[in-house]
Amino acid sequence: MPLNIRSEEVNRLAEKVAALARVSKTEAVRIALVREVERLEAKPSLLERMRPIQDALEPYPKTDLAADKAFYDSLYEDS
Repeated sequence: MPLNIRSEEVNRLAEKVAALARVSKTEAVRIALVREVERLEAKPSLLERMRPIQDALEPYPKTDLAADKAFYDSLYEDS
């Protein structure tokens, strides 16, 4: 199925990449899309990005104390 690019900016970018890479516009778009797919697939998930934070907090003991809403609210009140 053909890809119809209606954005002049996208068209100019495709032409520029094609000229720099010395390939057709179609090949330039294909290369760009392949690279973007690879980049997105290689991007670590949110869970993977949070793992270092979780590991850093692991040594701290859990207090099992409930959060005191009144105390935290008081921190944001004007004095």
